Amino acid sequence: MKDGQVGVAIFAELDEGALVRVSLELASKARELADRLQTTAGAYLLGGPGIEAAAAELIAYGLDKVWVIEDRRLHHYDTLPYAKVLVRLIQQTSPLAVLYGATPIGRDLAPRIASQLRVGLTADCTGLEIGDYQAPGGKEYKNILYQIRPAWGGNTIATIVTPEHRPQMATVRSGVIKLGDKDSRRKGELVRLPADLDGAEFILRVTERVSAVRKVDLTTANIIVAGGSGVGSKENFKLVLQLAETLGGSPAASRAAVDAGYIDRDYQVGQTGTTVRPKLYIACGISGAIQHRAGMAEASKIVAINTDATAPIFSVAHYGIVGDMNQVIPRLIKAYRTKG
Repeated sequence: MKDGQVGVAIFAELDEGALVRVSLELASKARELADRLQTTAGAYLLGGPGIEAAAAELIAYGLDKVWVIEDRRLHHYDTLPYAKVLVRLIQQTSPLAVLYGATPIGRDLAPRIASQLRVGLTADCTGLEIGDYQAPGGKEYKNILYQIRPAWGGNTIATIVTPEHRPQMATVRSGVIKLGDKDSRRKGELVRLPADLDGAEFILRVTERVSAVRKVDLTTANIIVAGGSGVGSKENFKLVLQLAETLGGSPAASRAAVDAGYIDRDYQVGQTGTTVRPKLYIACGISGAIQHRAGMAEASKIVAINTDATAPIFSVAHYGIVGDMNQVIPRLIKAYRTKG
């Protein structure tokens, strides 16, 4: 690999100068993939003045090199200038793969870059692996990026490859990648480059920025108690809240429970909600459709409570309780408070 190039790269997204969590997760995954390919891992970091701390944090999470483009006009995300800078960077550094967070910014930026570079893009991935691929004509490709995501309304899991063009690109959902260990002593290279923007790209002007703070961050919860449509009512859902509070965890819900109005959408786990990997996940009245399992199957320990012994949730549960949650949960709370 030539000097100035990189094997696996990520777009490091900032929010008011701070890295969003999915960027750190992608740094961990880029390190893993780069080790598998025996190459380097890096990041493209764009923002206003004072983003050196973010570059150092990316290196601490496993990256070898960070390209830093500081320009006061880049403090807030703007599609056209960000795309122009990144297309130029990607062309200069020739990465094998580029990863983006499946955030509103990533979902806006990645397709534009893919279009300009004339490469493929897989959206909303829940897994990334390296493997070989044999095309229908018999041609074999080595060390291809497997881009894994739910398909057909979440009823199946598809593995997508784009072997003919480079870089291979994907957006990745927050929470699906395990955050690696941070090593602040780790050394890496910081490369400063000018934005080289003539101003014609800035056709939009930010007049006001309004931020809505999420009620809960399920991706950082160690204990989650989730309720589904089987809870039966908003009144019954209070049992889920009580168990979560008793265990010092966070409540959550399936999409069906959210659609029924039992709890706010910020608490939704699943394909169209948040992907979580807590130490303990208790599923109450959740049947376990593939769309929900895609968001919680990586939990360290899963306990399922359901009246239906054949419910799909039991296929991923480590412990199953066949019974009415309205009877089971009060007993769990009592037992924990008595002996916990």
